[in-house]
Amino acid sequence: MTTILAIVFVLMVLIMFHELGHFLAAKSAGIRVERFYIGFNLFGLGLKKRIGETEFGLGLFPIGGYVKVAGIVDESMDTEVSGAPWEFQSKNPFQKIWFASGGVLANLILAVIIFFGLTLVNGVLESDPAPIVGSLTEGYPATEAGLLPGDKIVAVNGQAIETWDDLTSMIHSKPDEGIEITWVHDGTTVNRVIQTRATEAFIDDEIKTVGMIGIGPNVTQRAVGFGEAIVKGFALTGRWLGLTYKSLVMIITGEAGLKDIGGPIFIAQLAGESAQSGFSAVLGLLAIISINLAFINFLPIPALDGGHVVIILAEAIMRRPFSTKTRLAIQQIGVVLLFALIGVILYNDISRLFQ
Repeated sequence: MTTILAIVFVLMVLIMFHELGHFLAAKSAGIRVERFYIGFNLFGLGLKKRIGETEFGLGLFPIGGYVKVAGIVDESMDTEVSGAPWEFQSKNPFQKIWFASGGVLANLILAVIIFFGLTLVNGVLESDPAPIVGSLTEGYPATEAGLLPGDKIVAVNGQAIETWDDLTSMIHSKPDEGIEITWVHDGTTVNRVIQTRATEAFIDDEIKTVGMIGIGPNVTQRAVGFGEAIVKGFALTGRWLGLTYKSLVMIITGEAGLKDIGGPIFIAQLAGESAQSGFSAVLGLLAIISINLAFINFLPIPALDGGHVVIILAEAIMRRPFSTKTRLAIQQIGVVLLFALIGVILYNDISRLFQ
């Protein structure tokens, strides 16, 4: 039940914030919102209620949502544009881009808010710069060699170690190699030859094969004030946005494969695992996925928010709109690409279930 609640919470908050961003952007630009849906009401299954000019709905299928505004030729294949002042096509390019970007901005703001809140409540973790073992990973060489928390490592291969960074630099540079480690335990100096384990790890924002022996530094928790928490919220959002970009580059360059892309089922698995670690872990996952959703939606692919922005900019440069036929053709191509991507994602998700 905890896992199910975590999945529903993550998906619904992500969708609600994204669509609310479009909704508020449309309202602020004077664009009439005809429908605001969280989830899809396939086969008419779901709840709906009209309030003013907008039909609000809660679909039975929670994987998705949409905001339908007046006078936009998009993936809904709406071709009726009357030229009324409240229609999307009647707005200037800035207002159109503002509406198209509303969901992306909302997802990024959500991430900043979550990271800010988590930092303010939990503080920040700081590592002791001294080369003193704070934690051990079961099954790794350090445990088998007899290293214990509190032991101070003083040399690697006879080279003196002054800081934790010195230590990790030496060990990381020796993947799957035998190294001699010298440490002090209760005043006694100990020497062992330890075989490192070659491991793929995210180091300096890149995936690298490095040597690991399964040790971690002493970590302390420090409380922070309101201002520092805000700065941290923006900094973490920027960092994860950068990592998302690098992940896409790795897929394009072949460093990572399409098999590494995950979707709703993968998110469900992560949400379930996070729920076991507490609500803070679920919120952290929510922030990271929100950033991923923002980034993906802003890619220049027809049918995504970024695709709409590209069309708006192209029309502004040409000083004339695309014909309805051209718009529909662009959107149809986008829908095909989107469904192809969804197919890859679902295949990966289902494959993971049987691994």
